[in-house]
Amino acid sequence: MTEIRGMLRKMQTELAEVVSYTLLPEQGGLPVNDLLGLPMRLSFTGVIECVACKRLTKKSFNQGHCYPCFRKLASCDTCIMSPAKCHLAEGTCREPEWAALNCQVPHIVYLANTSSVKVGITRGTQVPTRWMDQGATQAKPIARVQTRYQSGLLEVLCAREVGDRTAWQKMLKGDSDPEDLEAIRKNLMECCQEGIDDLKRQHGEAAFELLEDAPETTIRYPILNWPEKVKAHNFDKQPVVEGTLMGIKGQYLILDTGVLNIRKFGGYEVDIKVNQS
Repeated sequence: MTEIRGMLRKMQTELAEVVSYTLLPEQGGLPVNDLLGLPMRLSFTGVIECVACKRLTKKSFNQGHCYPCFRKLASCDTCIMSPAKCHLAEGTCREPEWAALNCQVPHIVYLANTSSVKVGITRGTQVPTRWMDQGATQAKPIARVQTRYQSGLLEVLCAREVGDRTAWQKMLKGDSDPEDLEAIRKNLMECCQEGIDDLKRQHGEAAFELLEDAPETTIRYPILNWPEKVKAHNFDKQPVVEGTLMGIKGQYLILDTGVLNIRKFGGYEVDIKVNQS
């Protein structure tokens, strides 16, 4: 029997032939790939610790924050989900110093095949982690942009053609069919050429570096069996989650009883027991 207790954070990932996952690295780490096919039990103790300030909270907001941090931190603002709504230039950013380090830095605009092909953005330092966290099976950078705000503008433009959302239930039912991301990129650049030219006129030619020869990344996940129906476990309604681990994709544990979004429950203290006999 393997037992470990700790505050959940998103699983650490490592890109390999098959993505390698680690739970609770701060407690020594639990290599999740090794648990495939084994019965496991995750018990929420009732304790929630804010992932930002570490204070105890009765309710979690935005993947593990207490309410004060949710209200004051720039990382919890709506512009994180919608970068084109950045208001740093207007002087109303919650944390200008944080934004200088996290938003006023180069970002990558990319195509990813998750439940279907979508456009997304991430800091350059988060490639390929962001793709693994989303459950992408293919990903390809299409532009390098100077700031998060500017990458958001390009994302909005491209999303009119290919979308920018992942259907998480479809993503967890199986891998999408392979797509020709280079052909999609070329078609997207043609469709968006006028809009891209407008962005360059507004923000400067150097703000948007279109990438024509960036390599594509193919990602495989540790899966024994895909679920026919996707039922989500929720610690707030069901403090004990049990089942046999059938796979891991994105930040989800896929059990034969349902799926558990580890990132959603950041800061939740859990006891994890795995029967290896």
